[in-house]
Amino acid sequence: MKPLPSSKVYATWLALMRIMTGIIWLIHGVPKFTQSDQFMPPNGFITFYVTHGLQLTHGPYHWFLATLVQPHILLFAQLVRLGEVLVGLALVFGLLTRLGGFFGAVLALNYMAALGSVAGFNAWASLNACVLILSVTNFVLPTGRMLGVDVLLGARPRTRTVHAEFVEEHPLDGPSAPSAPP
Repeated sequence: MKPLPSSKVYATWLALMRIMTGIIWLIHGVPKFTQSDQFMPPNGFITFYVTHGLQLTHGPYHWFLATLVQPHILLFAQLVRLGEVLVGLALVFGLLTRLGGFFGAVLALNYMAALGSVAGFNAWASLNACVLILSVTNFVLPTGRMLGVDVLLGARPRTRTVHAEFVEEHPLDGPSAPSAPP
């Protein structure tokens, strides 16, 4: 039976997965800045996405879209595109990786919910679900510790010196248990 690879091998593969996830976020976020007329309100994709989401959703998420997002769509459009780019940069450079993974998961869940349901099969058979799983992996595991800046931010392991101490014990002169009464 072959032994398992070293932890360094696993860490390297996880770092590559982290970098690729960051690139995916950047591929989707950067064009929202470079071609902002296609994304930003009033005629951009975000307007269609929110309107479509209002038709498909119900319950608390519908309330969120109708009450908070739609009236402040310009602010949310800025937050979406900035969030995607910041998550992408965090993951590519391995800087605050867990925070980037958390916000990547929040964004992906939001996109899945806006498409109608997080519980349906179609929601989980999408790019959003894949990016959600990859982002959660970056949130849960310390993927920024290899090929990332997080290794510089983390606590250095402290080396402790253990000193053994020998305490001499003198032999007993007699029995150590009290004698029983007659």
